[in-house]
Amino acid sequence: MTDTDAIHPEPAQLLLVEDNPGDVRLTEEAFGQGRSENDLHVVSDGGEALDFLTRQDEYADAPRPDLILLDLNLPRTGGEEVLKELKDDPELRPIPVIVLTSSQTEEDITRSYERHANAFLTKPVDPDEFIETIRAFETFWCTVVHLPPEVDET
Repeated sequence: MTDTDAIHPEPAQLLLVEDNPGDVRLTEEAFGQGRSENDLHVVSDGGEALDFLTRQDEYADAPRPDLILLDLNLPRTGGEEVLKELKDDPELRPIPVIVLTSSQTEEDITRSYERHANAFLTKPVDPDEFIETIRAFETFWCTVVHLPPEVDET
């Protein structure tokens, strides 16, 4: 057993909250090329993200994500509201949230960190750079970082 196996005995459960099909495809491609086996779940708006996280409706059997990649510009419920609701919920608060967005504004960066985002990544426009950014993210967050364990609710 390697040190990595001891830290991450099972694939990480990742939730991507992204409404742009092109960005979803690039993210899936990047994870497919990655060195670790992770389960990527995708929802396309903030309302679906909250349903997934609270295991509502069609997501009643959804796994608890170990990590969330969150776009800010989403239909229905925006990314900032999702982030606020996540960090206001004691059961969901420990899940690391990485804002992955096309925005580079200081206002969005500041507000994301004020709402307790764990990191803020700007999506590169170039597809190859986008894939490299996701692969670097995966290497760091899924093989180096110790993610918080799920709290047993029983």
